[in-house]
Amino acid sequence: MEPLKILVVDDEARMRKLVKDFLSVKGFSVVEASNGEEAVDLFFEQKDIVLIILDVMMPKMDGWETCKTIRKYSQVPIIMLTARSEERDELQGFDLGVDEYISKPFSPKILVARVEAILRRSNAVTADAVEIGGICIDKAAHQVTIDGKDIDLSYKEFELLAYFLENQGIALSREKILNNVWNYDYFGDARTIDTHVKKLRNKMGEKGDYIKTIWGMGYKFEV
Repeated sequence: MEPLKILVVDDEARMRKLVKDFLSVKGFSVVEASNGEEAVDLFFEQKDIVLIILDVMMPKMDGWETCKTIRKYSQVPIIMLTARSEERDELQGFDLGVDEYISKPFSPKILVARVEAILRRSNAVTADAVEIGGICIDKAAHQVTIDGKDIDLSYKEFELLAYFLENQGIALSREKILNNVWNYDYFGDARTIDTHVKKLRNKMGEKGDYIKTIWGMGYKFEV
């Protein structure tokens, strides 16, 4: 079986080498890009990239623009690296469809753990289709339809909706959602979940009302 290929994008050669060394030890194949333009070219040339680790501050094309360009054509998981950890930066990343957000300096081991968690979830999907209240999730094809119409979800939005459907009628705390959708080593908070739920509801239209807010606790999916 061919090793899974990851694209690492950073204008610092030292940072690319650090990330590449840790990923290579875990058996991943790594391709590198030093700026956003190079990253976009590589991504569309090499059709088998399964995940992108993307720095924000880069010459020619920054991480935001790179993410925006790739998101027009692909929902490949993207982990964004940034030297800043301001709330507005994080929210901007999620609005653009970033799946994980890591501030520098970071532990390479934690980065690798998050990469493995994302790929484990995406590779462990079963062929089962779940349909509730006109919402159909095909895990094998990674597709969602509402009343027969396709809706375009990011990787994390898909995982979140699947988790809600699989736990229909159960009150889910934000902590439990973080642990199950973002995995235990994700150092996020309630803002992360609330942002994704808001976007998911908007994309679901009237069916978004099925995701009910339980004030002070979390959410419940109920048809």
